Formats: sequence, structure tokens, C-alpha cells
Amino acid sequence: MADFRFKLEARQQPSQFWSYGSPLLALLCTVLIGVALFALVGKDPVRGLQVFFWEPIKSGYALGELAVKATPLLLIALGLAVSFRSNVWNIGAEGQYIIGAVAASGVALMAEKTTGGWIVIPILLAGIVGGMLWAGLTAFLRDKCNANEILVSLMLVYVAVQVLGYVVVGPWKDPGGYNFPQTKTFEVATRIPRLFQGSRLSIGAILALLGVAGLWVFLFRTRAGFAQQVGGLAPAAARYAGFSSRRALWIALLVSGGLAGMAGALEVAGPIGQLTPYVPAGYGFAAIIVAYVGRLHPVGMVFSALLMSMFYIGGELAQSRLGLPKSLTGVFQGLLLFSLLACDTLVNYRFKRVAQGGKV
Repeated sequence: MADFRFKLEARQQPSQFWSYGSPLLALLCTVLIGVALFALVGKDPVRGLQVFFWEPIKSGYALGELAVKATPLLLIALGLAVSFRSNVWNIGAEGQYIIGAVAASGVALMAEKTTGGWIVIPILLAGIVGGMLWAGLTAFLRDKCNANEILVSLMLVYVAVQVLGYVVVGPWKDPGGYNFPQTKTFEVATRIPRLFQGSRLSIGAILALLGVAGLWVFLFRTRAGFAQQVGGLAPAAARYAGFSSRRALWIALLVSGGLAGMAGALEVAGPIGQLTPYVPAGYGFAAIIVAYVGRLHPVGMVFSALLMSMFYIGGELAQSRLGLPKSLTGVFQGLLLFSLLACDTLVNYRFKRVAQGGKV
């Protein structure tokens, strides 16, 4: 009997089936590896999967909490999709998210008990401008000094963390906060309006869905969006067509920075209600996975954001109910990313059975 082995063979055309099937296969691989991890640490795998995939959706309140977590992930991922499609590698959305939260908090702290609800608009605008300014630093250094945007944007995350630490232990520290490094609780007027009574889900979810629609129109129905994508796929063709790579760079970074800053503003003026050192929750980094699992498509990123928020909530529940470390959230995020990278091989390659002698 002949012995056979399998080898990877390049496809003539990328597989449309695996372009969409790869994320689903990656999710299945993540679940299977997760089952093995639960068994390895002596926990019931069925109970572990229930905590991660059933508990976050079992009730209306749970679905609301899922959407609360998904909102900042989706907003940041939408901006990153513009950057990545433009071949601009903004890895520092976490820093833009933090600075957006800081800028929004600065406006929120100006509010008094008599301030009206109109202050929510300046708070959101401050967050957007803060994120754009922080991303603009990366754009400026790339544009004028040809600095690598990956390194610059990533290093600026750590600068943003230091800025946050300075304001919460320095000028904005709550004098009545028992020496905790945090601002005072924001006035009621500054809170982002909620959609339902008894739920933490705010109008941020509506803004995120509007962002999905807006990004779809921008990418697939406007000349500017077409220019961004051509510049990312074929820079030489973009230059030949007269599209400005400099303009594409600034648009990509300012859009992604502005949306990340809005996400930060929605968090501090929404679920958190004040500025604390715990505002950095890793959303800026997790949104990179959201963007790629969603195939950089606005609609796809809605589902991947919900999936990633499941991992966040599941990690918190696993900590309280199963006695597992909260870092399990990061483990599942990493598993999903690496599984996707592996499964994406099937888009451009296929397995071919070959006899040991070399014949098919």
C-alpha cells in the first residue's frame, strides 16, 4: 500500500469560501483548545464553555452588558479597519483611547450641578479631538521624519498611560476620595444617556452602529474610500492615479484616532463615571483582533466585537465562579488570533495528497 502525505499547494485564485469560513474555523479551533485547557487545569469543560458562551447571552440584561463591552471594541476596530486597509499600521489605538478618555474627563470635570445635558456633546467632541491629536503625532512623525508608525504609535501608548497616571494622582485627584488615584465622580448631567431603564447600555451603541453604516459608505461608495484602499493594496497604482499617499496617511490615522478617542469618552462618561488608572482595559489591542476576525469589513466587525466582548465577560465570570485567573480572557483572545492566522492559510493554499514517491 502506498504511503501518502499532504503538502500545501498554492491556489490559482484566493478561495472565497475560506475567506469567510476561516474565522468560523478559527473560532471552532479556539473552543476545542479551550476545552483542553479547562480539562488541563481540572475544571469541567462543559461548565467552562457555559460560562464563556452561554452566560453572556442568557438574558436581556446579559445581552445589554455584552453590547456595553462590544461598543468600544467596535468603535476602535472601525477606525483600525480604515488604517489597515490603507496599509497604515496603527498599533497604538490603546493610547488614543486613553487620551480621548483624559480629554473627555477634562470637560466633564468642568460641569456643575446646574449644568444641562448639552455638556455630553462637548465631552464626546473632546474625546474625538484628543484621540485625533494623539494619532496626529504618529502621522506627523511618519510624514515629516519617515518614522515607523508601528513603533511610534505603540510607544505613545506608554506615554498616554503616564499622562493618565499624572492627572489622576495630581491636579485632578479627588480631594474627598480617601487618597485613591482617581477623579471625583462626574455630575449626573455628564453621563451618556442610556437606552433603557435598568440597563447600562447607552447611546454609544447607536453611535457605533452609525459608524458601521458610515464606514461602509465611505469605503465602498466614495472616491475617498476607494483611494484609501487602492493606496493600501497597490501604492504604485495609487500614485499613477493621482491619489496622495500623504493624504491617505493622515486620513487613516486621524479617523482611527478619533474613533478610539470617542470610545474612551463613552467609557469614562458612561459605565465608569470618572477617570481612574483602570481606564486602560486593553480595548485598543483587542480591537486589532476584532478588526481582523471581522475581515476589516464593517458588518463583520459587529459580530467579532460581540465575540470578543464574550471573552471579556467570560473571563470575569471564570474568575468569580470557577476560580480561574482573569488573564484567561487574554488567553482566549490570543488563541483566536493565532487560530485565525493559521486558518487563513487555507485562503491562498490548499492541502494536496501526494504519494511518498511524489505522485498525486
